[in-house]
Amino acid sequence: MTRRPDWAVRLAALLSAVETRPFDAHRWNCGRFALAAVEAMTGERPAFQVQPDLVATADSAGFPRMPPLLARMGDIVLAPDPDRLGVVLDAGRVAFVGPRSLVRAPIILCTIAWRIG
Repeated sequence: MTRRPDWAVRLAALLSAVETRPFDAHRWNCGRFALAAVEAMTGERPAFQVQPDLVATADSAGFPRMPPLLARMGDIVLAPDPDRLGVVLDAGRVAFVGPRSLVRAPIILCTIAWRIG
C-alpha cells in the first residue's frame, strides 16, 4: 500500500472534516480515525484482524513498526493509558479523537508508530 501523490492534501481534508467530530464508541473512535487516515492517504482500506488488544489489532494490518520519534506526517501512532491510536501531524505532534473534537498531543507520549506507505 503506497501513499497517493496528493496524500498530504487528502490527509489535511480529512483532519479538517473531522476536527469537531466528537468521540462515539461505535461510530467514531481511535481505530476508525486511523483507518480513515490510511484510506485518505492511500485510497485503500487496510485489512486487519480484530485481536485481543489494540496493539495486536494494529499490527495485523501489516504496516512496519518504528519508534515514534522516527514517524512522519500521516503515520499511525499508539499512546498508552488508555491505549489509543492517533495520526502524526508533524515532527512533534499527533492528533487523537477526543470527547468533543480532535485533541493534539506531543509525540513523546506515544510508544509505537506504524509507517504508512
